[in-house]
Amino acid sequence: MPYPTGYPAHPGQASGHPEHAEHSDEHAEFSEHSEHSEHSEPGPELRAELVQASLVAIAVAVSGVLLGLLWLWLAPKVPLVSDGSAVYLKNSEGEDAVGADGMFTLLGLAFGAVSAIIVFLLFRHGGIALVVGLAIGGVLASVIAWRLGVWLGPTSDVVAHAKAAGKGVTFDGPLKLGAKGALLAWSMAAMVIHLALTGLFGPRDPEPALAPAPSPEAR
Repeated sequence: MPYPTGYPAHPGQASGHPEHAEHSDEHAEFSEHSEHSEHSEPGPELRAELVQASLVAIAVAVSGVLLGLLWLWLAPKVPLVSDGSAVYLKNSEGEDAVGADGMFTLLGLAFGAVSAIIVFLLFRHGGIALVVGLAIGGVLASVIAWRLGVWLGPTSDVVAHAKAAGKGVTFDGPLKLGAKGALLAWSMAAMVIHLALTGLFGPRDPEPALAPAPSPEAR
């Protein structure tokens, strides 16, 4: 028997399937929540890279102690002499003060290259996070080496040192780092060497497979 005109043949036609609409809204909300969670939380690979970069930065910074000891040992001494009223350079034309800056720079470059090689051999699949860890650790290591060398070196109180040495007696001046740009030598060398090693010997992405040649029949 046909239904009267104006009445739907099925209750769901007039309501536009409300149950399906509710399920669609819930599915959309779940999808949005899932996408938000995926974007807000870092993946395990990123977390692993950050942990590796932190360990590299700490290890490199601690090795700055060795740089400071080598700088103190290898840096040329600055001989001073006092006449009882003032302190003078014993060699007025000497380049000992500049030599300390040059030695710190050379040592920083060498330490940066060695640290980059070690990090590359340990973490061949590392990304940019390792390079940032090397850079930060290199700066911290250089600052530690600088302050340690100055602290263990001759006293910075030149007047007191001159009085203790006596008139006309040569004594070593304080160890100084005049060119503060040398503090970046370690980081610059580490980043350049590591990027070069990654470009030359790092893992390569697999090449896309070539499409098969069309058969003569297809032509």
